[in-house]
Amino acid sequence: MMQPDSLDYVHCLEVLKQSPLFGGLDDIVLRDMLRIFHYETYVKGETAISPEQASDRLYIIISGRAKVSVYNPDSGREHILFLLGPGDGFDLISLLDGEWHAAVAISLDNMEVISTTVEQAREWITLHPDFNRAFLPYLGQQMHGLADQVADLSLYDTEARLARLILRHLVPDKLTQGIPLINDLSQETLASMIGSVRVVVTRHLLRWKEKKIISGRRGRWTLLDLQALLEKTE
Repeated sequence: MMQPDSLDYVHCLEVLKQSPLFGGLDDIVLRDMLRIFHYETYVKGETAISPEQASDRLYIIISGRAKVSVYNPDSGREHILFLLGPGDGFDLISLLDGEWHAAVAISLDNMEVISTTVEQAREWITLHPDFNRAFLPYLGQQMHGLADQVADLSLYDTEARLARLILRHLVPDKLTQGIPLINDLSQETLASMIGSVRVVVTRHLLRWKEKKIISGRRGRWTLLDLQALLEKTE
């Protein structure tokens, strides 16, 4: 259990206060919640959360990013369902149905994570029903994200899917500061997020650079022409 006098506790508390999932809770409620969590760290590239772990425990990311993916064991193909950052939770659906899910979370950076058992999390939510005001919209947002992916794969070509991916991760009022959650991802990872392959993503990005729609290279992509990118989604 996390101790209130530890530096990790203070750090986690400050991150949760800024998160969409926990930011609306009173400080006393957040402190009560942290008592049931354990603090963990993972290195970049490590399997942070397996399907077996996710069925038993609730995980909240404190720092770093994780990709949540499903794999075809025969072909080795990967499809990325979500990117998670500080304040995000995995796998929240297990809180509702208690079922085992096939997705796995891989750390894209060195990560700090807190976790508790699903049983403890459910007990805490029962004691603090105010949490549902943020939990249900947050869960709905994730479900909308999955629905968007289904629509993308069914209705749009790869260029439109890549444009839609970038637009979904833009931060309003910070269009010239890159795309934080996906900015330094490899083109192979971007391809796995839109159901394509690296060579196709590379071709689209190079064409967009030539047309002055984006600038930069891996590690710092900047959007130059929002309207042109919007037109690519049609």
